[in-house]
Amino acid sequence: MNVLGYRYVTVSEHSMEMADFLENKLGIPNRRKETDDHYGGVFAAGASQLEFWRKSDCMLESVMLQLIVDDADEFAEFASARGVKLDGPMFEQGEKIYALTAPDGMPLTIHSVDE
Repeated sequence: MNVLGYRYVTVSEHSMEMADFLENKLGIPNRRKETDDHYGGVFAAGASQLEFWRKSDCMLESVMLQLIVDDADEFAEFASARGVKLDGPMFEQGEKIYALTAPDGMPLTIHSVDE
């Protein structure tokens, strides 16, 4: 049961400013460039990354933490045994995902590669 990395994801009207700041003021490479339907940035360090996406009709304003783990089922079972309510698993983009809400109200998801 290991955490391999984290993804901090922000969807807001200010995400492009953050992406520009990280890329052009701090010199961190942006792994994701603008497309017609997605504007934002992905800034990776090892197995962790910061993601900033512009708010749109299909992407509502939010902040989310994603845990990238070696075994999502094992993490979900561990959390559930301690009273945490989880939804899932769901499968998206080759990942197995469980969703929950942290005590401060932040959406949190647990991801592992679906084999």
